[in-house]
Amino acid sequence: MSDLSRRDREEYNRPMFTDVRERLAADRADTLARMAALGRDFDGIVAANALVAVDDEHDPEGGTTAFERAHVTSLLTQARRHLEELDRAMERLAHGEYGTCEGCGTTIPPERLEIRPAATTCVNCARPAPHRAPR
Repeated sequence: MSDLSRRDREEYNRPMFTDVRERLAADRADTLARMAALGRDFDGIVAANALVAVDDEHDPEGGTTAFERAHVTSLLTQARRHLEELDRAMERLAHGEYGTCEGCGTTIPPERLEIRPAATTCVNCARPAPHRAPR
């Protein structure tokens, strides 16, 4: 895409991009708050286990505690990935590349960006490749 067409597109979409920037920033703030809360939950689980002698093999609550710890860790991992996606979306927005599919270069439909503001691909490129039947 030439610089002129990118500039024209930025001018045309400037109001939308302002809204997108605000939505991404709000989503980022929410994600950071969720990460902080999950971090406190994780610390609470670890601290509670430090006060008792936990033997996961013989303690009936040991499995539950291990599950809770793993669950919170998984949620934290998801939140970190989402934060990275949001940061990349902000970078694409700053460079005038937001809303362009990284797979085929077409414009990502506004409806998709409304649902997934950090989307990097159009619907067609996001579809999984068809599976081949085994021979």
